[in-house]
Amino acid sequence: MLSYHLQSALSDLRDLIKITESDVEDIKVANNNPQFDRLKLKEEKLKSFESKKAMIDHEISSLMSVSPDKDLPQLLNEEQHNYLDQLKVELSTLRDVNKKYARLVLTVSNLYNTFLERLVPTEMQGYNKVVSKDPSILEVRV
Repeated sequence: MLSYHLQSALSDLRDLIKITESDVEDIKVANNNPQFDRLKLKEEKLKSFESKKAMIDHEISSLMSVSPDKDLPQLLNEEQHNYLDQLKVELSTLRDVNKKYARLVLTVSNLYNTFLERLVPTEMQGYNKVVSKDPSILEVRV
């Protein structure tokens, strides 16, 4: 059963990586709608991975309680060790892809905030930004 949960978790991780890589490519070309469309799928895959991880933890805990005198590496077979190694690699890959995506999101967010600040000037009142009190926010020239 542990091997099955490990395989399923790997599948979910690989799907999350593919989705995030698609998000990276779409944000580079300002193709926002597909990113928003994939958001629900991404959340479902993440929840699925988390539940499978909990099942893996439960299975490992059960194995250790049945044989408390053995260490974990002795309880797992070679296939399960391979799955765990793959899981580590895929988690590292997902972290790297997420970091890349986060950098792009931050850059785009800063760009939009800068544009907004230029269009609608704001000033700080304490810790809050408020719209400038000038009677005409935008100047229109004909």
